[in-house]
Amino acid sequence: MSCRVTACASAASARCLRPEGRGLALAKDSFSDLATRMATGLAIACVGLAAVWAGGWWFTGLVLGMVGALVWELVRMLGGGQKRALLLGGLAACAILATKLFPVGIALPVVLAVPLAGIAVLEGNRTLFVVMTAMILLAGFGLILHRDAFGLTWMLWLVLLVAATDILGYFAGRILGGPKFWPRVSPKKTWSGTVAGWIGAALIGWVFMARTGSGVELIAISVALSMASQMGDIAESAIKRHVGVKDSSNLLPGHGGVYDRFDGLLGAAFLLVIVESLTAFPPPPL
Repeated sequence: MSCRVTACASAASARCLRPEGRGLALAKDSFSDLATRMATGLAIACVGLAAVWAGGWWFTGLVLGMVGALVWELVRMLGGGQKRALLLGGLAACAILATKLFPVGIALPVVLAVPLAGIAVLEGNRTLFVVMTAMILLAGFGLILHRDAFGLTWMLWLVLLVAATDILGYFAGRILGGPKFWPRVSPKKTWSGTVAGWIGAALIGWVFMARTGSGVELIAISVALSMASQMGDIAESAIKRHVGVKDSSNLLPGHGGVYDRFDGLLGAAFLLVIVESLTAFPPPPL
């Protein structure tokens, strides 16, 4: 009897160790959070696209909430505590509101007050806070400016290329796998997912070429913003590694926090506001 039990256990162990068994287990684990992730993503997409479509104060309100939440999460990750996080997050939202209500020159002191306040109230990681908060504020300002100045079509282009980068990167990375992009900082990111994101952004650029009257440069700019989106993702991963947390918060089931969801949009918006300041891109809305 003992021999038969041992033999059965050995056989079961052998089946578990087969490559196809491991593959199925890994595939199941890779998509274990997919349902929750998709449900939350759909809700975010509905709210976000409605605000993008409406524009004006609806879109501004969304950006204000996003910037405030991002700085709140950043302060919490950096060990600032709840009260300091709420203070700095609220101040960041006020700074973006000031850029909407007043000329940039008048609003500038309010914007600069956010990193200065962080230096005053945080006990550590001050340099990291200043750098990342400056990126968040500039990206938030850039998003509002982009929607107000260039209209719905160009805002949809930006949102869709960031979404394509994220979605194709997610599925390609889990289905194709392959070499890791930067395992020390972002263990799940692969080269297959990274390149798939570039391809997705290029396709979005190609689709919008005819709609916007742009040339082939739009494809190249779309890919560049895709790269910036991925760098925004990597920057947030580096912060989480530095402070030893898995997610920026637990506000968004399946995604973690607001920073986990919008890190790519931050990176793309940060580069886009620079491009728009230095060049004649994008062309006027049709």
